[in-house]
Amino acid sequence: MKLENMVMVSVDDHIVEPPDMFKNHLPTEWQDRAPRMSKDENGADYWIFDGKRAGAIGLNAVVGRSKEEYGCEPASFDQMRPGAFNIDKRIEDMDVNGILASVNFPSVVGFDGSRFMHFADPKEGLRMLQAYNDWHIDEWCGAYPGRNIPCAIVPYWNPEEAAKEIERTAKKGARTITMCDNPAFHNLPSIHNDVYKPMWKALADNNVVISNHIGSGSPAPHASTESPIDAWIVTMPIAIANSAADWLNLRAIHEYNLKVCLSEGGIGWIPYFLERADFTFQQHGAWTHSSYGGMKPSELFRKHFMTCFIDDEFGLHNVKWIGEDNISYECDYPHSDCLWPEAPERLYETIKHLSDAQIDKITHANALSFFGYDAIGKAGGRANCTVGALRERAKNVDTTPQSFGGPAPLVAGEEPRPVTSGDIMRMFGQVSEADGELEKA
Repeated sequence: MKLENMVMVSVDDHIVEPPDMFKNHLPTEWQDRAPRMSKDENGADYWIFDGKRAGAIGLNAVVGRSKEEYGCEPASFDQMRPGAFNIDKRIEDMDVNGILASVNFPSVVGFDGSRFMHFADPKEGLRMLQAYNDWHIDEWCGAYPGRNIPCAIVPYWNPEEAAKEIERTAKKGARTITMCDNPAFHNLPSIHNDVYKPMWKALADNNVVISNHIGSGSPAPHASTESPIDAWIVTMPIAIANSAADWLNLRAIHEYNLKVCLSEGGIGWIPYFLERADFTFQQHGAWTHSSYGGMKPSELFRKHFMTCFIDDEFGLHNVKWIGEDNISYECDYPHSDCLWPEAPERLYETIKHLSDAQIDKITHANALSFFGYDAIGKAGGRANCTVGALRERAKNVDTTPQSFGGPAPLVAGEEPRPVTSGDIMRMFGQVSEADGELEKA
């Protein structure tokens, strides 16, 4: 298969939420309580949720910058590519990168929407969550039917309400929900608690996928404030392995026939993970009383789980140990791991040793089947969906790297040095200057 004939679907991208997100999706009596955007004395744009400042808006939206500036979080909308927050520009950036369709995760509200959990009035938090979903499905995804696969937030901290929201958003076209990969991280019942049964049933009844994004519940730990940040970046994707093992042992997976996508977790670690799971069941199952619905753990995994990768040459040379039906692609736009606008070139180099049928599965068919989404049909057929066809439409899109001056020195007057975990955590207010102790994000 030639590069220009590939069809690419991404199961993990992100939105930097625009300032008018809630404008059209709340009744008049709720408008004065809607989250809003403001600007501080330094010119930084920020959100106010429930009367509290909601962190930086950039959230690593550095696509299109020179790599020397990646360490500087965008502080305002004019410091990032408009495709991060504008749907018209996002489609242009998808076209130039050869991406037909995409699943888009939230940013400022948390990958799992958990910011809505912390509203003082739970009813208000739920109403704002619903407004977010309406904006995401009706405006962001609805503006270009077939290009973005609707992904709903649900109040998993209230499983009865979550079940209702799954039902409501599924009727509007949602094909997946984003959920914390480990609710216990938020001092909620674990996924093994019966409290979640209404959710599992609603997901099963509507054939909706659970998307568990890295960092939502079992984030990679920082070894110390003095550790180079590279150590943390390396372990970010595979930190989801702990949650993958937990979900693999969730009886509801086979009892309700659930589908789980491990978002942004990579694939190179999967062969050993499955081998270890089978070995553990063989050696310990007699006394642990584990149950995998009459299957080996690896068999259950291949029936119910989808994995994805940004750049994983090792994993793509071990497809038979993972399962060619269990691998999908992710772009991660607009984050710093994103290979935009050259994702097709890198993907092709790492996948061209596979058969055309395997390439089709991994680049798009597995994702569209798993999420139950006919992006190709909505586009009028494969001829309109290839990397070549999409790029032809985007010939005038400017992909020149932009500069915003680069990050300031970590300490005024200090010469460049390796960036540490402490440096980055200070940037986000998650480390105490006094004692250097890391705080929970």
